[in-house]
Order: sequence, then structure tokens, then C-alpha cells
Amino acid sequence: MHDQRSIILARVRRVLAERIRPAETTVVTPLDAAAWEVTEPDGIPGQGEPVPAQVALAADFTSTAVGMPWGPPWGTTWFRFRASVPPDLRGAPLEAVIDLGWTSGSVGGQAEGLVFDKGGRIIKGIHPRNAWVPVQPNDKGKVRFYVEAAANPEVLRSRSFAPTSVGRKETADPTPLYRLARADLVEVHHEVRELIADVVTLLGLAEVLPETATRAWTVLRALDEAMDALDLADIVGTAAAARAVLAPALAVRAAEGTHEISAIGHAHIDSAWLWPVRETRRKVARTVADVLHLAESRPGVVFALPAAQHGAWLEEDQPDLFARLQAAVAAGAVVPVGGMWVEPDGNLLAGESVCRQLTFGARWFAERLGHRCGEVWLPDSFGYSAALPQLARLAGMRWMLTQKISWNEVDRFPHHSFLWEGIDGTRIFTHFPPADTYSSELTSVDLTRAASAFADKGRARRSLLPFGYGDGGGGPTREMFAQADRVADLDGSPRVRVESPAAFFERAEAEHRDPSVWVGELYLERHRGTFTSQARTKAGNRRCEGLLREAELWWTSVALRGLSDYPAQALDRLWRQVLLGQFHDILPGSSIGWVHDEIERTHAEVEAELEDLITRALALLCNEGEAPQDADADGPTEWVSFSADPLAGDGVALGGTAYLGDSEPSAPAVTVVATGTAAVLDNGRLQVTIDARGLVTSVRDLAADRELIPPGTVGNLLQCHPDLPNAWDAWDLDPFYRNTVVDLTEVEELGVQTLDDGSAEVRVVRPLGTRGSQATQTLSLAPGAEHLDIEVEVDWRERDTILKLAWPLDVHTAEARFETQFGYVTRPIHENTTWDRYRFEVPALRWVHVGEPGYGIAIANARTYGWDVSRSARTGGATFATVRASLLRGSQFPDPDADLGTHRFGFRLVPGADVGGAVAAGYAVAHPPRVVAGRAGRHTEPVVRVEGAVVETVKPAEDGSGALVVRLYEHLGRRAAATLALAPDVPLDLAQAHEVDLHEQPRDTIDQPSAVRGLDEFGSLRLALGPFQILTVRISTKS
Repeated sequence: MHDQRSIILARVRRVLAERIRPAETTVVTPLDAAAWEVTEPDGIPGQGEPVPAQVALAADFTSTAVGMPWGPPWGTTWFRFRASVPPDLRGAPLEAVIDLGWTSGSVGGQAEGLVFDKGGRIIKGIHPRNAWVPVQPNDKGKVRFYVEAAANPEVLRSRSFAPTSVGRKETADPTPLYRLARADLVEVHHEVRELIADVVTLLGLAEVLPETATRAWTVLRALDEAMDALDLADIVGTAAAARAVLAPALAVRAAEGTHEISAIGHAHIDSAWLWPVRETRRKVARTVADVLHLAESRPGVVFALPAAQHGAWLEEDQPDLFARLQAAVAAGAVVPVGGMWVEPDGNLLAGESVCRQLTFGARWFAERLGHRCGEVWLPDSFGYSAALPQLARLAGMRWMLTQKISWNEVDRFPHHSFLWEGIDGTRIFTHFPPADTYSSELTSVDLTRAASAFADKGRARRSLLPFGYGDGGGGPTREMFAQADRVADLDGSPRVRVESPAAFFERAEAEHRDPSVWVGELYLERHRGTFTSQARTKAGNRRCEGLLREAELWWTSVALRGLSDYPAQALDRLWRQVLLGQFHDILPGSSIGWVHDEIERTHAEVEAELEDLITRALALLCNEGEAPQDADADGPTEWVSFSADPLAGDGVALGGTAYLGDSEPSAPAVTVVATGTAAVLDNGRLQVTIDARGLVTSVRDLAADRELIPPGTVGNLLQCHPDLPNAWDAWDLDPFYRNTVVDLTEVEELGVQTLDDGSAEVRVVRPLGTRGSQATQTLSLAPGAEHLDIEVEVDWRERDTILKLAWPLDVHTAEARFETQFGYVTRPIHENTTWDRYRFEVPALRWVHVGEPGYGIAIANARTYGWDVSRSARTGGATFATVRASLLRGSQFPDPDADLGTHRFGFRLVPGADVGGAVAAGYAVAHPPRVVAGRAGRHTEPVVRVEGAVVETVKPAEDGSGALVVRLYEHLGRRAAATLALAPDVPLDLAQAHEVDLHEQPRDTIDQPSAVRGLDEFGSLRLALGPFQILTVRISTKS
């Protein structure tokens, strides 16, 4: 044969692009255009905040034309389009085509539009790949519709990560970004449209099939002959003939045993990223409108709707569209997935935050859309905690989907369908789409990649493929569904079935009889910088999580004692605000400055409201309803300490109080011996030596007679590294950053002082970096304390730099333990394999622990997430571990001002700590006691007392029945017998205590016995817990 594949392919590509596609429509008439720019008083024209449609439709529009510049960054312009349809075309298939002046084919990252009819009803969205508008002339042939055009700037232009000013409205150049490029009324030639879909399908097949395959040449020949059948001067008239040539090639069915793909319409809409939250609300409306228009105009549409928050926004902003969404869910065209409030980060949330993401999301989906989700749906989060399998199953989830781990930089994940096992042993059936995308266009490339890359061949032959434009929304298009129709059963392609994720998972789990097991976290070998970027956002989240926990605890105590009603609505609202801020581009610090400015203001408002709520609750508990007296006020008061720490070692139980009398401290004051070159602090338990540089040369655990600082090293050492990753600045921390390090040892000020309470502190001020940054480090040792407190305050002005705090610790170990939700993970700190080497930066919540048999050391923290732990040869033999906390970064994209300003970090070094001591230190740093002045004789008993486990949450039941819900967990990774007792003055019946799931419903305990084992001889509830088991107990009121 002399046919040349490359020649045929080139011919088809050109004819498709230059002849067939242009013939899909014929211009009937240009649309008459008019515009109204939304403008604030004294503001820049067109840069006003969005307004409701009814306001816009009543505005005074000014006549305009194609070529009109519009849209300063983040502004809104409304266009009105009108036309008169000639009488002979009023029954013809008509559409409008609008081009807002798109700068590229990128969807979701530039200008977008939402189309309304003349009555204000939403029709659909428009974007560069979906620019058409359905039109229906009235009986006089008139057409009129409106477009709300959003002038979103293209922040990520051509994959450039250069600093940009467009991430905040106030810093963006107000020059209009776009020009109206097209506005036409067109007649549609459906046969040509179908020909385009035929050719796209077979051309894609010809491009991916091996040149040696018989099927490839059959398809090529059909394409070549179809081109022959076309009259290039009359595409419309000859399209049917060309389709007839292609029909036999499209009719050949796939072979038995072909890989099968479950395709689901999808639009990954980041709740905020390169646009603010207010723009996400409009993206949701545009995408949902597109999907609903598709579902109303053709059969077979199935679309996955993740994130309850998006639905809640839609209900609030566009109630009519939301009502249509409810109908589409009832009809099965739209399927809620994930069951979470947003798609959160997978590493940095506190355990209770993960629970609330699951419960708030599931509750909203059930109440507002009548749907219960069966799968966790997190395609884009930056790694996944090993606690998630248990939490997902406790929330009623059977399956898990993600995509991100398949994008590892070095190590290829060995499975696509597998059982993922968490820290407690819980397993959940998990799937990675092997097409390596959650935004497929259903191209032959994607379909072929899914089949060829599928790692579980021989055991299974089924994968899932989300399709539709994503990240910035957009969703599936009619062209994608046309491709799905053609590849449903086509030789040379995987079989494709459009269906719900649940349908896929049911079949995939059933056919995969012996799936492999992956144990532990799903660590992403990318985006390690997100453990540190935007430190203020992270600190605000941590503080809000802690305050929410406290507010629930104290108000539960108040409500159970009949002192006041529980503020359920206020706390629900505050939880929702915090949950939104945990979205996987907000909390990780990878959004534009506008997003982080906004969430930091939200955190501050939430903190203030929670502090007020807590103050009011404590007043009710210790002052019988009166406001707490100021700590410096005169009068007969008792100083009362309230504890929200479940492991407090000072005798104050969780949720209880202790009287603080005027007795002298039981431990002697810290002694301070200062010389010209060093200061030695000694409290009888620890002896800390600080040299003239403010660095720690010795920490001696006097009880254990143990030195913590290895020979030749120093602790409390700040270190700077250049930090310019190859791409994705706020996201990535690349391994070569470690090649260059600057130890910060210069001193501007150094002082030692003793305080009135007998403690001693050393304060050192030092310069850092090249832009005038400054750090103040304070080391504090309290009388009798078994720990050293460390504070670092940084005035940060550096760019493209990462700042770390290093503590070399003299223990010989090959692993370290890091807190995760409701437990901890153990990670190797050697580099035996690439999996180990490229886990060079890891997340932890409140503590890190290193140790050797018989001795361990913990470092707890107040607001840090990113860590690295390495091992080095020790002078004199063995090895030591260096624990480093990542404090700040200076990335310039997408926010050039990220982290500039003052930051404060708190740490606690705990010598001699085992894992239990590390857990206790983490809670102690997170929840220091609150001391208030209370009425004499007023004492609060803890609502619950738990021995043998850690209480994370105490709250009323969601059903408003007055029942109590207690969530606790085993924290040491071993089996445990625990007990739970109630305060005698609360109206609850421990005999009516039951194990429930996260939704507070009776838990199915067929596979394992309930952890609730009845009452013991003292009337306490007996609990039997497995390693890292999370247990939620519901205790009913006394009848």
C-alpha cells in the first residue's frame, strides 16, 4: 500500500478546521448590541460589584458595537443583544454566537458570561469553548437576550508565574481587558454539526491507534474517502454524503474484553483560587445553567455536583435556577457527590473540621437535594491524610475518588483501583482515574490513556473519567456528549458509558475481587510549599478551629445546666465560614491576594465572635449570669481556671474549673547564671544553656541525665534557603532548595530576665535576609516545668525565600511521628528509596515526635504545618535527628505580597516525652487555661470525664433533643479500655448511651462489635477502643 498516514491525517485536520467547522453555521444578521457598565459611586466605570439581574435589566443601556473595549479587571458589564429574524428563517434552527474578546481558549480563567432572557430567567453560561446561545424569536421575529459579562483577568497567562498585580482589584490596572469580538445571529446546519462530531471521533481514533493496526487503516481510509465525498464549495450540501461514508467505520463494535470507562460530566470549580469567592458564586451559576440546559435539551446527561457550599450559594443567589437544579437531581441528571461542604485540603484540617466538612455537606445535600452521597470526591486536594478512610466510613461513605496522586513528580502510584487503609486499619475502596485528568474532553487521547495506563489489568477493566471543563468551572459541553454517544461501543476505543459515580463504584468494586491494599497516607510528591504558604491564613484557621471546639464545650455545659439556650444557629454559621476557608486553594495558601485578604478578615471576625460567646458562657458558669469581673478589679472574687484541654496535667479536667488561690508557687524560681558568653537557665528539671549568639548549645534533662543537643550543633537556629521552584511558586517547594542554606546567627540585641512568677526568659533580636527582615526569638523556662517554650516573632520582607527553625536532637532513629487527625503517622526519615527521598517536606498538625527506645522528644506548636526531619552522623557514633519547622515563605505568585508583615510562632520543646506526652503537649499549646474572676464558691464540674482516651468534641445532638454527643479517640495506636462518666448535675442517662456515626445516627456494627460496652460497677460507661479508633457516643436525656 502506498497510502501515507501523515498525509491523510494532515488533510483531514485542515479540511475539518478550515472548511467543515466554518460551515456549521451561517450568519443571518449581526446582533444589535448595547452595554451597561456596573459602576460604583465615584468608581471606575465597569468595575463595580455584581448586581441582581432585575437591577441590570432595568438600567439604561448605551448602544455599542463589535470592537467595544470593556471590562476593567474584576468588573462587570451587561450586554443587551437584539435582532429581527427574516420571515423565511423564523422556523429555522437559530443560535446566537457571542465572543466577549477571549484572549485564548482557556476556560474559567478569563472573561465569562451568564445569559438571561428578557424576563431575567437564566438561559446558560458562555465561555471560549461554549459561546453559543439558544434563541427563539417571538411571533414578530424579534430576539432579545442579555449577557452578564465578568471581566475576570487571566491571572495564569501562558503558564507564566511572574508576579502580577491583578490579584487584588485595588492594585490591578483599570484599563479594560477585553473587546467585544463577535455578536451574530446564525442559522445552524445540523448535518454539518453531526459530521464534525463523526470526524472528530474517527480522527482521534486514527491518531492514537498503532500504525500497524488494521483498524487504524480502516478508519484512515474511511476519513480519506469522506473527504473525497465532500464538495469543499458546498459543505452543507454534501455533509450527508460524507457522513454516509463514515457510518460503517462508526458502526464497528468494540471487541470483547475492551476496557470500560464510566464517564461522568464534571466541573471542578475551585471555591476560590485565581478569583475571589464572589466570582466563584457566579461560576457556579454559569456552570449549573449550562448543565441544566443540556439536560433539558437532550437525554443521557449525568453531571456530578460536588461541594454543598456551591449549592447553598446557588440557592441564595439564583433561587429559580436552584429550583431547576432540584428537579434535575430528582430526575437523575445531576448527582451530588462527595458529601462535603467544600472540597477541602487533605492534610491541614483538624480532625473535627474533617468531621464537620462531612456532616455539614451531607446534611445540606440530604435536606435541600434529597440525596445521600456514597463517595468521598476529592480530585484536586494536595495529598490525603491517613485518617481519612476511617472518617469517610464513619460518615457513611463506601468509596473514595481522587486524581492528584497520579501527578507525583517522581514515583508512579502502583494502582488505580485499590483498598486504601488508614491508621486504624479501616479500608475504603479507592479509585484514581487513569486518564490522569478530572477535566477530560473525552478525546481519543484521554480514552486511550485511560485504557493503556490502567494499572490493575488482569484484575479489573473498568475506570472512571470525569469530563468537562474544570478548575474555573464550565463543565461538559454538547460536543463532549456527542463524543460520548459515538464511543459508547466503538472498535478501537474503550467502551464509554455516561453514568453516576455510584454506578461505576458498584461495578468496579464487584469485579475487583482481590484489590491491592495501600497502607497509610496518600502523599503527593508536589505542592509541598502549601504546608507553609500564607501563614496568616493558616494561623487564623488554627485559632478558629480551637475556639469553635471551646465554644461548643462551654455552651454545652451551660445548656445542660439550664443556664441559657445553646447558640446552635450562630455556631453553625461560624462553622460554615471556617469550613469554606479550608478549601484546597485557600487554606494551603495558593490563591490570589484578594482571597487571602478576605479569609483573614473572616477569621478575625469569627475569632471575635467566638471569644465573645466563650466569655458569655464562662460568665454564666462561674458568675451565675453576671459578666466576669476584670482581672484587676477589686472585690471578693475567686480566680477560676477553665480547661478545654483533655489531657491537662494540672488537675483541671476537660470542661471543668479549678480554684486558683493565693498560695505560693510549689516550685522554686528558675535560676539564671549569666557569663560573658552564655546564660544558663535551671529549674531543677531542665538546664538550658544559651550562647552569646542566642543559640541553644545545651538542653539537659536533669531527671534522665540526658543531653538533648548533639555535639557540635546548636538549637533554636533560624535558617534561610533560596526558594524559587521550577513552577507553581506558592504551591511547590522543590528539592534543590536544600542545596543552599544561610544560618542566622547575627545578633542585634540579647537579653536575659527573670519574671515575677519565677520564670526566666532569654530574648534575642537578629536580622535576617537581604530586605531588612528581623526576627525576635524568646526562650522561656517556668518553675518546675518539664518543657521549654519558644516564641519566634518575624517581621518578614523576604521574597523567594523559605525560613525554617532547626532543632537538632540527640536521638538515634530512622523514623519520626507526626500528628494527623485523631492520631499520628510514622514516617521514615532516611532516604532508602525515592518514595522516602521525595518525602522531604511533610505536614503535621500540633506536634512532631522523635525518639529511640526508652527516650523521646516532642515539639508542639501553635500554628505551624510544614516540617522536615532528617538524620545525620553523630560525632562519637550513632546518628541524631534534626527537626525543622517551616515558618514562612516568600513566594510571589499568585500573590506578590504573600506573608509580608509580622508573624508570631509558638513552640514547646518537651524532653523525655513519649507519644502520649507529645499529644498532651499539643493540646496544652492549643488550649491554655482561661482564668477569670468568678463568684466565690461557684465551681463547674466537667460534663464528661473520660479515662483512657482523648475527648475531642462535646456538643449537643444536632436533632435538638437535648441529647449529648461526645467524640473521642484512642491516641496512642493501641487497644484501650476507657470509661466515660457524667457530672451528677446534668440531666442525662448513661444507660441510654449508644455508639453513633458522624451523622449521629445508629452505627452499623455488624462487622465489629460496638465500642460501647455498658456500665461498670461505678456507673461509668465502659468503652473498648481499637488503635486510633474514633468513637462518637450519643447520650440521651433522662426520661
